[in-house]
Amino acid sequence: VQLQASGGGLVQAGGSLRLSCAASGRTFSSSARGWFRQAPGKEREFVAVISRSGGTTYYADSVKGRFTISRDSAVNTVYLRMNSLKPEDTAVYYCAAGRNLLLPTRQPDYWGQGTQVTVSS
Repeated sequence: VQLQASGGGLVQAGGSLRLSCAASGRTFSSSARGWFRQAPGKEREFVAVISRSGGTTYYADSVKGRFTISRDSAVNTVYLRMNSLKPEDTAVYYCAAGRNLLLPTRQPDYWGQGTQVTVSS
């Protein structure tokens, strides 16, 4: 079981990036999928989550209106489109999967490895 995140990089403030999280080993078709991030010296925090059907999404207040989470079940992949990036969005972004991700506790069953996003001012 593996969640492979990709798409991170260096971008100027105001720019955009799209992160991808491909799953292998199982389909996660019955699981919600999400993104978290961890900035240097800070705890890991929730960013966005999408239901197994794709019909329900939740976002952290700090990214609402700028980030969009989506999923393509045909390729077992979840995306995070990030627009209007700010220096404070700089972090390692982790994808996750879990049956309870939609709950306020946001507790994943599986974690992927991270991908670095750096936003320069």
